[in-house]
Amino acid sequence: MRSAAVFLALLLCLQWTWAQGESGEVTGTDAETEGGNRQEEVQFEIQGVRAAHDQSSSQTNISPDIWAELKELRDMAIEQKVELRNSKSKIEKLEQENAVLETRMSSSENEVAELKRENAATQARLTASESKNAVLEARMSSYEDVVKTLQRENKVLGATVTASNNKVEELRRDNTVLESRVNTSENLVAELRRENMVLETRMSSSENEVAELKRENADRPKVAFSAGLTDAGSVGPFDTEITLKFSKVFTNIGQAYSPTTGIFTAPVRGVYYFRFTVWETRPSHWAGVYLYHNEKRMISNYDENDEHAFVSVSNALILQLEKGDVVYMALPSGNGVFDDTNNRTIFSGFLLFAL
Repeated sequence: MRSAAVFLALLLCLQWTWAQGESGEVTGTDAETEGGNRQEEVQFEIQGVRAAHDQSSSQTNISPDIWAELKELRDMAIEQKVELRNSKSKIEKLEQENAVLETRMSSSENEVAELKRENAATQARLTASESKNAVLEARMSSYEDVVKTLQRENKVLGATVTASNNKVEELRRDNTVLESRVNTSENLVAELRRENMVLETRMSSSENEVAELKRENADRPKVAFSAGLTDAGSVGPFDTEITLKFSKVFTNIGQAYSPTTGIFTAPVRGVYYFRFTVWETRPSHWAGVYLYHNEKRMISNYDENDEHAFVSVSNALILQLEKGDVVYMALPSGNGVFDDTNNRTIFSGFLLFAL
């Protein structure tokens, strides 16, 4: 472990010397002066490392030959300054690529990424002098394994990143489709809202119309009646015409019909509907009725009953009446009708609409 620490310290000294050589151009006597200064600085660092080595000589196995070789490598590093400068762009490119890869690595791999950059830089510097750095290459083999491991991990990370990018693109496409569907839905919602506003407007108008109709219906008089003639059976014939009094009132809304007189009196000016049905059971009898509007006969209906059946007559009409006009049924002389609990003879009428 101490040997490796000493070796790494020496590598750092060499790297610092190379960086100092790259800080400016060196020509002529300046190169010699600067080279001498660097040699003194490196010599000083080597002496420091050697002192550290002397203190731990019992635990390290670095021989004097190795120190001589390291000194030679130091000299070669100074002489290969120009060559290293030319390879600087390559090293910087590798460092940039490594930096890109480092950004993709998780926080737990930061320390490993730092070792990868250092090993990649060391490998690039050792490639130019691999024929003379066999010992260093042997010692760096373990680091190369680490680099290979990192490269494999980087490939895995690259594949993972590629898969993630593909997934992101797929999600973007899905989002585009979803945005299109959302836009379509929003347009549909907007259209439905507009339609709802139109419907609400129409509904409000309809509600207003219904309210108005309700008010009109509330104000409009309600008139309707229906009545049967009698439960006594046969009525007539008489020598003179008589007014039929339909005394069995079934409905008399508005109380416009009088069962006492048999006369309907129009409570308002309007259009009214009237209908009647009369029945006769006696053989060889005439069944007939009149319907009057005030004093004007509007309908005359007759039928003669033979010896084998019953007869009935019915009719209906619509009349425009003034307020106070009367409508009633009359039995002509010589005619008869029949009614009982079965309500066979009926007179009905109701207001269609007021005028």
